[in-house]
Amino acid sequence: MAGNANFKTIAQNKKAYHDYFVEESIEAGIELVGTEVKSLRQGRANLKDAWCSVVGGEMLLNGCHISPYDHGNIFNRDPMRVRRLLLHKREIMRLYGLVKQQGFSLIPLSLYFKDSRVKVQIGLCKGKKLYDKRADLAAKAAKRDIERAIKERNH
Repeated sequence: MAGNANFKTIAQNKKAYHDYFVEESIEAGIELVGTEVKSLRQGRANLKDAWCSVVGGEMLLNGCHISPYDHGNIFNRDPMRVRRLLLHKREIMRLYGLVKQQGFSLIPLSLYFKDSRVKVQIGLCKGKKLYDKRADLAAKAAKRDIERAIKERNH
């Protein structure tokens, strides 16, 4: 997410940064139907257990929960339905090759509005071992303690 575009974050997958090393990130569009955009404008989405897969040459977003719109009646869709991501065919094939040959996973990192269009940031990720997660938590706690000590010293 760069440049001079107008961004509004809808949902973030903070758990992904705990569970995976993010090697690369890619921006993709998402195909939405019915009242899903109205629901997203209310910030009603969850990426916690979501993942991406390639099926039949298309990139799909699985496990993403977009809550039904309050006033949507018959136009609401299944909140957990599989949604198609919009990427160029060569980009999909490149990512598919990395997933199959090098053991990467495709994990959605965030869902956001970019100039009134909904975009998904997809991470090309490798899973962390338990000791990596513990080391990250220890480093985060140490950094927080240092910042707290500096702040107290300056006041």
